Amino acid sequence: MQRYTSTAVLLHWLIALLVIAGFTMGLVMTDIPGITPTKLKYYSWHKWIGVTVLALAALRLLWRARHAPPPYPASMQGWEKSAAHGLHALLYALIFAVPLSGYFYTLAAGVPVVYLGLFELPVLIEPNPALKPVLKQVHFWLTMLLAGSVAVHVAAALKHQFIDRDGVFKRMLP
Repeated sequence: MQRYTSTAVLLHWLIALLVIAGFTMGLVMTDIPGITPTKLKYYSWHKWIGVTVLALAALRLLWRARHAPPPYPASMQGWEKSAAHGLHALLYALIFAVPLSGYFYTLAAGVPVVYLGLFELPVLIEPNPALKPVLKQVHFWLTMLLAGSVAVHVAAALKHQFIDRDGVFKRMLP
């Protein structure tokens, strides 16, 4: 049985863990009232996670372009393969779109992104008070779509791990 390369698996899990951490950090930081040192620190961490996800996603996409994924199991029905392919495409799009929307939202708010406190990312748009609330909503809803897509991805992976084509639990022990 053909499997994903070790590099693909590593990138998958690094991105997955960072997406979960960024999502969690986003929920926590936006729930802190006012402007506090803790809230500002969490915003920085959230941005650093987003930039890291974006970089790892680019690496993963380059890796995948040169290393074909294994074929879907023969036990998958045609519609399941199509759904899996579509969901993977959506996940790839979102792991780029969510950090980019957050980056542009931050720039529209007039706040620079300083990665790991070491270097400032390029300013691609000037502060724009009219665009800021639009990009905030775009970032929020893309994030919610990513969270839902991740949940469907996990559910599908578990289904294929534990339930056969006929809807019967697979035998786990010999």
